[in-house]
Amino acid sequence: MNRRGSGVLLHITSLPSAYGIGDLGPAAHRFVDLLAQAGQRYWQILPLNPTCPAFGNSPYQSTSAFAGSTWLISPEQMVADGLLAPEEISNPPAFPGNRVDYRAVLDYKNGLFDRAFERFKERGADFRYKDFAAENALWLNDYAIFVALKDRFGGKVWGDWPAGIRDRREEALRKHGTELADPILREKFLQYVFDHQWRVLKNHCRERHIQIIGDLPIYLTYDSVDLWANPELFKLDEQKKPTVVAGVPPDMFSATGQLWGNPVYNWDVHREREFRWWESRIDRTLALVDRVRLDHFRGFVQFWEVPAGDATAQNGHWVDAPGRDLFTLLTRSRSCLPIIAEDLGYITSDVHELMAHFGFPGMKILTFGFSGDVAQNPHAPHNVTSGCVAYTGTHDNNTVRGWFEHEVSSDQKDLIFRYIGGSVGTDQIHRILIRLAMISPAETVIIPMQDILGLGDEARMNRPGTTEGNWEWRLLPEQATEQAMQEFSEVTGIYGRR
Repeated sequence: MNRRGSGVLLHITSLPSAYGIGDLGPAAHRFVDLLAQAGQRYWQILPLNPTCPAFGNSPYQSTSAFAGSTWLISPEQMVADGLLAPEEISNPPAFPGNRVDYRAVLDYKNGLFDRAFERFKERGADFRYKDFAAENALWLNDYAIFVALKDRFGGKVWGDWPAGIRDRREEALRKHGTELADPILREKFLQYVFDHQWRVLKNHCRERHIQIIGDLPIYLTYDSVDLWANPELFKLDEQKKPTVVAGVPPDMFSATGQLWGNPVYNWDVHREREFRWWESRIDRTLALVDRVRLDHFRGFVQFWEVPAGDATAQNGHWVDAPGRDLFTLLTRSRSCLPIIAEDLGYITSDVHELMAHFGFPGMKILTFGFSGDVAQNPHAPHNVTSGCVAYTGTHDNNTVRGWFEHEVSSDQKDLIFRYIGGSVGTDQIHRILIRLAMISPAETVIIPMQDILGLGDEARMNRPGTTEGNWEWRLLPEQATEQAMQEFSEVTGIYGRR
């Protein structure tokens, strides 16, 4: 990322599709073509890991740090690969076009997956499936049986399973593995289909010189295969329940802090094992994407640890994390480590020192730049530096138009007008901020698709602190057009980012 370039932030689920959710099929390939025609270098997405309704379908609360989300599998691509017949996908339900109805999608796609799996069994596993299963056995075997066990025990969290299988005793693993052989194979098959479709899409990106920027959440949810398979890597008690959980301390925005509830790492064990789990996780992610944004980068330096069972984050304390040791090991055996550090919020000098030491670019958000002392605000366009990635906003923010309409005071609007040298209407503010980002010294600029289209807060992807209606927004087919990208393409060229 050492030359001027730009790209678009749009998660896979937000792509148009007749099957209820954006997927890895034709619409994704057309979107890549659209990016290439507009002179873009990057497509940024959210985490690709499995999601589930129990966690609000958030891609940041996954049941696996290694597996792919099978809900992103394209029915059309399954037809092209001979796993489904055309008539089996010709009459999908009337899904809403502008939102994802996750429950309806799960019900529909599970039926397609069952048919495809039966066809797969009839034909027998080919060498491509066998190669995939062998190459990914370290995570795939545990993930497949975990999914099957979740179904067997009615969706209970793994810590509430019978002690034998909760503790992974050999006899229990063998018994359940035999009895659940068919659903275990089904899950491995679906991971293979996801992997195949993803690699086809990634090759399409490569041919059009588009790099994919992925996303890696620092924490995992408790009810994940990674904790069940590796409990010693986390701070758990003898009953395999968390003793402490993650959060952030009280600040000017919250008197009680934020209680995230994710288990925290037992970094001493990770260090003893030479960070092999982290190496595998980073390598798996970088096998799927070209660059990766590390969410909550500060947690690799210090993290806020709260006693399990507390109702707020007030009683937590800071604990040091061995980020320097981890990244030193990772860089030692790799020619490069293409990481973007999510360094938003209150960041201490030691975090900036770690980023500078390894050359990890941070993030600047232009909608953050018009508060306080704008002259000194690091997110203000004139303070954006070359060694960062500049955004108008992220998946956690309102769209530029929604921000301007509903979150900016009249005094702040006056400040924005003085900054840009004139007043603009709500229907123009996204254009101004895009130009300010593109003209900035930042080597890389990423613009959410919602801002390119000038959409309001109805198109927001996530509202932190809420559990309903998130991760559902979708791009309508008529919005994903060359005409819609024409102005963005022109700005890309004018400011030397093609």
